[in-house]
Amino acid sequence: MRAKAATSVTRRKMTRLPHPANYTVRLRILFLLLAAVVPGIASETNGKPLSVSADRVARGSYLAAASGCVSCHTDKENNGAPFAGGHTLETPYGVFYTPNITPDMETGIGGWSEAEFSAAVRAGVAPDGSHYYPSFPYPSYAGMTDADVLAIKDYLDSLTPVRRLNRPHQLHWFVPGRGMLGIWKQLNSPWRYDPPKPGTERGAYLVRHLGHCGECHTRRGPAGGLDLSVELAGSPKSGGDNGAPAINNSSSGLAAWDLSDIEFFLELGMTPDGDFTGGSMAAVIEDNTSRLSAEDRAAIALYLKSVD
Repeated sequence: MRAKAATSVTRRKMTRLPHPANYTVRLRILFLLLAAVVPGIASETNGKPLSVSADRVARGSYLAAASGCVSCHTDKENNGAPFAGGHTLETPYGVFYTPNITPDMETGIGGWSEAEFSAAVRAGVAPDGSHYYPSFPYPSYAGMTDADVLAIKDYLDSLTPVRRLNRPHQLHWFVPGRGMLGIWKQLNSPWRYDPPKPGTERGAYLVRHLGHCGECHTRRGPAGGLDLSVELAGSPKSGGDNGAPAINNSSSGLAAWDLSDIEFFLELGMTPDGDFTGGSMAAVIEDNTSRLSAEDRAAIALYLKSVD
């Protein structure tokens, strides 16, 4: 009798336990409720990490345009996929080929943590600890804010992954290996700019860091570092480098341009005399400055006119 009673009690207790499938249903319901209440939480699909809000992705898209990411990381000459790398950079040090920055897990930046992405962008350090050559303008990006760097990552992570192997650089014999770049960084970065004039801080941030204009429009010293004593005073032609004109407020630069002239140029690429820019600057206008807000183009113009 006691054995039968115990068995009966045990069965009643077991029937009260929810079926394992019910746990899955309840967890899914709980997650959907959290996604509706907590901003930035979205569903997990196909094993991908949780996505971020549309606003954050849109902000990252704007910042990626301001930073010139698509211009450098797209092989337009061969109709390459956007951000999949392969763009050719000819320099006095050899030829650099830009890498794939789509979220492909094997050939791109898929799976990179926020810390790894930030270290790459602002310190020029790859996830494996190796150093990037400064053809990647991390010395300028070093001045970017945490929020802006991570917003760009949010945007890049939202792209369709593209499988495209990175092409090795073709550098001259005298260019040191990556192992020596740590010493180079100690001598040349981060760049030390003078404080911008009051009221030009936004323009300075866009020009010096996001837009990294000085990487082309400021001459370099013997070791390849920017000579900030002549900020934006132009870079002469040398080797495979086509050089770049002065864009400071000097007689050889923009002294004769009004603020509206600069803003119009940044939007359409047309100079005050009616000519249109060409070469690499045409891509900068198309992929970068024309996509900025009118306020940001005005801020850039104001800063450029403040650089003596």
